[in-house]
Amino acid sequence: MLRRFLLLLLPLLFLLLSGAGLGAYLETNDDLTIVGLLRGTSAAAPVTDLHLYFHGYAAVWAALYRSAPMVPWYALTLYGLLYAATVLGGAVLEKLLRGRLPGAGLVAFLGLFFGVAWLEHGFWFSYVRVPVLLAGAGVLFAAQRTPARWALVLGLLAFGLAWLVRPSAAVLGAVVAAPGAWWLAGRRAGPVLGGAAAWSLLGALCLHLTWSPEAATFRRLDVLKSNLLDFQLTAPPAQPLTAQDSLALAAAHRWMLADSTLVNEAFFRRATPIRPAYFLAHTAPGKLTATVTQLARDYFPLLLLLLATWVLAARQRSTERGFWLVQLAYVGLTLGVGTVLKLPPRLALPLLDLWVLGNVVYVFQLPALEPTRAARVLLAVLAVAAVPYAYKTAHRRVVLAQEQQRNRTERQRLQHVAGRSALLVSDAWEPTFKAESPFNDGPAPPLATYTLPVLDLQRLAVAGWHTLHPSQAALRQQLTGTRDFTEALRRLGGRPGVAWVLTPEAAAILNRQLALRPASGQPLRVLVPVQPDSGRAERAQLYQMRTKFPH
Repeated sequence: MLRRFLLLLLPLLFLLLSGAGLGAYLETNDDLTIVGLLRGTSAAAPVTDLHLYFHGYAAVWAALYRSAPMVPWYALTLYGLLYAATVLGGAVLEKLLRGRLPGAGLVAFLGLFFGVAWLEHGFWFSYVRVPVLLAGAGVLFAAQRTPARWALVLGLLAFGLAWLVRPSAAVLGAVVAAPGAWWLAGRRAGPVLGGAAAWSLLGALCLHLTWSPEAATFRRLDVLKSNLLDFQLTAPPAQPLTAQDSLALAAAHRWMLADSTLVNEAFFRRATPIRPAYFLAHTAPGKLTATVTQLARDYFPLLLLLLATWVLAARQRSTERGFWLVQLAYVGLTLGVGTVLKLPPRLALPLLDLWVLGNVVYVFQLPALEPTRAARVLLAVLAVAAVPYAYKTAHRRVVLAQEQQRNRTERQRLQHVAGRSALLVSDAWEPTFKAESPFNDGPAPPLATYTLPVLDLQRLAVAGWHTLHPSQAALRQQLTGTRDFTEALRRLGGRPGVAWVLTPEAAAILNRQLALRPASGQPLRVLVPVQPDSGRAERAQLYQMRTKFPH
């Protein structure tokens, strides 16, 4: 009975109680932006293929949202997978600790571990956390119970479900879990690690062979966009930019990526070159410092656990040199991802969780180490770290609740500005999704405590990563009869029922785009504010498109 409670009910209670006590907040606006595509509120029709992630899931969700739009299918599915990852990770720990701690100590250890190492995953949610954790926990679970075939099947199923969510994140989870799997089972871990590798290679080949040309272009542009905006890998261009490339660079920095005549692969090659020497001298030092600072500030409980495992391992002569080489590899991977790419919370904590689990596996395998003493040392470290981490989490909850309220207020203001328009053209709507509840992904129910629909307003976004997605050109074709971004703007400008709710910076860039490619034989049309907001000039406001007459 205790084992069943620890393995199944404790993770469920943990997720439910953390949600009831702290709430659930989105780390970024990506999740609800994706749901907008799935629902078809920011696309011509519900999107069934997101190309880069959610392979298979997207088609199922699109159908579910059509049949039952009030149900938050996206959040329910991903929290279900997060629960599965929590069960698998808890099962690995429970088997390691069984016999080393009494029943109360075992419950305390798992509860404290979930509290300091797992709480953030449900509380500050991002879909990226799920595949890293699910893939890594599945690999460890299968390796620990080798050669049981049912465990191998379950571990590979977990990896497969994670890979379909986001392939690169699942591969990262399996790679980080691989040392722990080896320490658990040695060469007998080969089937689960080999199975994960085979799944990844065959899946990547299948995607490569089935991608449409527009999907392949989207993938390449997404990488180029990330090099510039997410990873800061690019350097200033060697030659002065043309007026067109200068405008394209300004638009890209504002995430206004929809105009393929401006923002395309040739533009990225010309205007955003990657020069390793420049990156190492100018960008990498700052990113490395920020990564180290973030880890020390936000994840000190995990660092303390790692330090404790190092101390326990160092005290034993039986500790192999390979253990320390693996630790150097973990350090290199963590700092390398943060410096060369980026290490946001949605990646940092899952990576540290799997690192800690692997180290705990190794420590409990040491033949000369008294296992009960090691378990008590780690339990004491968890108890000490839990106190300041609880304060930090309470403070973060206050900050996120305030951010959520600000964004809800802003979204309500934007809706008021848009009035009863049938279509909202904006760069300001999606940013208000940050810190929203993952379960508030659709129309507000009739008895909602606040009337604030999130995704039931038809929108044409002019900013955001999703403006690169092929669905956006299809939406412009449906709305205006043309896929061309600038021409679509002009046609919408003369149509009633369209609300242009834009930030001044976005409106200025759109006006530059309209001026760069004027319609043949027609006067220039520009966006002008209806009632300029002099109080807060940076706020989004209502614009109209009018003919610009020469002075």
